[in-house]
Amino acid sequence: MSPHVQQTQRASVALLLALIALGLAWELWLAPLRPGGSWWALKVLPLCVPLAGLLKRRMYTFRWLSLLVWLYFLEGVVRGTTESGLGLLLAWLQVALCVALFVACAAHVRLRLRDAQETAYG
Repeated sequence: MSPHVQQTQRASVALLLALIALGLAWELWLAPLRPGGSWWALKVLPLCVPLAGLLKRRMYTFRWLSLLVWLYFLEGVVRGTTESGLGLLLAWLQVALCVALFVACAAHVRLRLRDAQETAYG
């Protein structure tokens, strides 16, 4: 496996973990919808599912995560345009993490397919 493919895998895992941590911190401590924490913290549970697939380098996981992440992107955009204060900053941070995660997953898939094609025709 090429170094670039490994870098995109590591980036995808790191960005996914950052998105999970942001979601938990946001809804439990930093700027919850209700004082003392919010059940909205459960929104990160679907993000925990692809973690094992990313660590095992399953191509299918990288593909469907690149679609799932857009739901979190949309949430960030909506909250970024409706909230104020710390919630506003957290929302735009979520948007940035989502875009970066999409780019990392898409790059990983593209590089792996290119490597496979080079190996096959080699």
